[in-house]
Amino acid sequence: MGNPKHKHSKSRSRKRHAANWKLVRPGIAPCPRCHQPKLTHRACPNCGYYKDRAVIAVGEED
Repeated sequence: MGNPKHKHSKSRSRKRHAANWKLVRPGIAPCPRCHQPKLTHRACPNCGYYKDRAVIAVGEED
């Protein structure tokens, strides 16, 4: 098992942590049909469409 020859500084080690902080934020984009914010690659909870196709039945209760 190899051992490091030199100590890495705190700033050098923390750069790796700081480089990935944006990856945890969910991707939110407007729905192309109703323009409401929705998670990317998911069906829109407002209109029920995904890729120009009705996936979820969002009915209006009368």
